[in-house]
Amino acid sequence: MLNLSGRRRTGFCDGISRRDFLKIGGLCLGGLSLPEVLRAEAQAGVGKSHKAVIMVFLAGGPPHQDMVDLKPEAPSSIRGEFKPIATNVPGLEICEHMPRLARMMDKFAVIRTLVGAHGEHAAVQCHTGYPDVISKAQGGRPSLGAILSKLNGPVNESVPPFVGLSPRMGHKPWADNGEPGYLGLAHAPFTPNGADLPSLAKLGLSAGRLGDRKGLLRKLDGLRRDMDSSGSMAGLDTFSRQAFDILTSSALADALDVTKEDPRLRAKYGIGDMKNVDDGGPCCNDQFLMARRLVEAGARCVTIGFGRWDYHSNNFGQCRERLPKLDAALSTLVEDLHVRGLDKDVSVVVWGEFGRTPKINKDGGRDHWPAVACALLAGGGMRTGQVIGQTNRLGEIPKDRPVTFQNVFATLYHNLGISPSTTVPDRANRPMPLLDDFEPIQELI
Repeated sequence: MLNLSGRRRTGFCDGISRRDFLKIGGLCLGGLSLPEVLRAEAQAGVGKSHKAVIMVFLAGGPPHQDMVDLKPEAPSSIRGEFKPIATNVPGLEICEHMPRLARMMDKFAVIRTLVGAHGEHAAVQCHTGYPDVISKAQGGRPSLGAILSKLNGPVNESVPPFVGLSPRMGHKPWADNGEPGYLGLAHAPFTPNGADLPSLAKLGLSAGRLGDRKGLLRKLDGLRRDMDSSGSMAGLDTFSRQAFDILTSSALADALDVTKEDPRLRAKYGIGDMKNVDDGGPCCNDQFLMARRLVEAGARCVTIGFGRWDYHSNNFGQCRERLPKLDAALSTLVEDLHVRGLDKDVSVVVWGEFGRTPKINKDGGRDHWPAVACALLAGGGMRTGQVIGQTNRLGEIPKDRPVTFQNVFATLYHNLGISPSTTVPDRANRPMPLLDDFEPIQELI
């Protein structure tokens, strides 16, 4: 691999081979070099609008009746230990452990009747609108981030349009940042917390030699200056140059570096940690701030995997630990988007793969419940400050207004200015619509 401080190889007249630049672009995308990725992306065309989505996946299935659909009048075996509190939206109550969200629920829409889950412990339906079994049967449905990469391309050549921040987890389907499916690896997410960032070591830039991230940036900036002054940049293939731009520009590195923010704002988000819980993920609040910075830098879709919510035992103890972290990170993200004037362009969705059983089990937990789940939506120019749907007295099933995963996706596509009937080619070059159900949530648009 390219060794930036070692001896030069023969090749071009400046002593640096073309192969070196192609190796710079590898970035763990199944062997496909970054120049090839960029070449494939360009064939789709590049859009001018910078609408974006931040998607937060709560791995394991968050308990809807302990977060946004509490049932204080139900029997104790159903209602649990938490009390509802009033919000700044008259008549809307949420969990007492989310007080910051309660003070700004006018900036959120609550879906209490999300239906259509298949009960599988996987992120795929939250990324595509389709359960895993249907996605596979159709050749691998692309995630929303991959769709945006395909249809709109990059806003900034130095920042990937699709970034996935979910860390590695013991249960791999939870760590899914969103697959490109039949759109191909050219539209896979850049994953700095997964395989991509460590792969920079392949450049021969070990921590011992560079010391820290700033040392890496200085080294790459120096290489870029050397290349520009030698004139060799002009001789590179366009896509190799774009790949080089991504790795040598400070735009992506700056967006990922939350230490550049005011420490008071970072503290408001809540820093969290990167300690995995069992087979799930950590609660890294920094990633919400990172997502906002990435969107500002040019990303069109950022996905986050936040915590582990599969509480078959000690549901209330675990919720007491994690709900305040979600409360801090999510409330500050949405407030931050409004303060920066991004609330009309950036949509935020928070959800998990299904809900939890109304009845509390003998271990103080709630089990899997695909019959109904919840979601929180914000931004995107949506009409917020409202609740969509009601469940029955025990929170078992929708009483009215069931909403499907595809209805949510149709709403997100509407916010992005994309018709859900738009087609993209599958592996056999057949036109495939983005969704089968094109109907957005009318109350929100």
